[in-house]
Amino acid sequence: MKALFIGGTGTISTAISRQILEQGWELFLLNRGNLNNAIDTKGKGGKLVEVACNIREDAPETILKKIREAAGGKPFFDVVADFIAYTPEHVQKDYSIFRDLCRQYIFISSASAYQKPLSSYLITESTPLANPYWQYSRDKIACEDFLVAKHRENGFPVTIIRPSHTYDERSVPLGIHGKNGSWQVIKRMIGGKPVIIQGDGTSLWTMTHNSDFALGFTGLMGNIHAIGEAVQITSDESVTWNQIYQIIADALNVQLKPFYISSFFLAKCSPYDFTGSIIGDKANTVVFDNTKLKRLVPGFYPRIRLDQGIRKTIDYVLAHKECQTEDPEFDLWCDKVIAAQENAARELGAPAGEAMNKPISISNCLKFQSD
Repeated sequence: MKALFIGGTGTISTAISRQILEQGWELFLLNRGNLNNAIDTKGKGGKLVEVACNIREDAPETILKKIREAAGGKPFFDVVADFIAYTPEHVQKDYSIFRDLCRQYIFISSASAYQKPLSSYLITESTPLANPYWQYSRDKIACEDFLVAKHRENGFPVTIIRPSHTYDERSVPLGIHGKNGSWQVIKRMIGGKPVIIQGDGTSLWTMTHNSDFALGFTGLMGNIHAIGEAVQITSDESVTWNQIYQIIADALNVQLKPFYISSFFLAKCSPYDFTGSIIGDKANTVVFDNTKLKRLVPGFYPRIRLDQGIRKTIDYVLAHKECQTEDPEFDLWCDKVIAAQENAARELGAPAGEAMNKPISISNCLKFQSD
């Protein structure tokens, strides 16, 4: 079996690349070649072939020429999967290049494309697609619309995959972080500083380890029953944000000091895109129904529980300096936001510190009202 991955070295695609090489696939990686060494080919039954070009900037003729050279003639693939397509222009270019070169084209969409706010907490592939808060999600929806139209009009063999929050060993999954990733939040925890949690931390969220995602994805590769279908791949485990942050604190062996801030306040006062990533995504309770995936891939089930996966990630990050990217700008922003809410609370007569750092008990609420 022969596959071509566009990208292939990201959080979800690295795990998939490793798994299909173990299964004996011939894998062509079309990218700039910067991170291909992250995919270990030793002891694998498959074959890795690098195609060095830029899918977004190079002309289609140049890309096809390089693919032919790498494939040793006229190329044809059982699967072409694009892991870095974000706009309709991206998939339109893919279609122009690969429409006659594959038995299956897989587009990586996003579960953030599901309607916000949700009309039902339980999400299936039939949940409507609509996200007025995040351009990223609307672009993914537009990509899906184009590909579905090509499937209906021309029989283009597309499969749409909708991942949710997927993580690997290189970055701890969080709700609120800066442009440099999650390390600064981990550093705040280690240093005994409060960390911001959106809302009150009680909404449900689903995080999926990339190796579990890869199990579902590889089961859909070359699967004729997946052609023309949209399939979500997530864990079956849903936990609250309070539980997520507590798991991280326990793995670090530190005390969790949560500081709860309204999601809308964070979006309003943030230099980051929290309107999209929080209001349009992580502020919502999500529980995924993976019945369709399990029907298409019999035997699929997530193997890594969140607390187990996060402990492995914490261990890896602490042992690898390259995963510890400082973000002093985000750290200062957190301090300012926390101070602003503390000051507002004091002006309204609330006690400083404690009331902001943990949910207020009923007795404290009654006391506050009587005062």
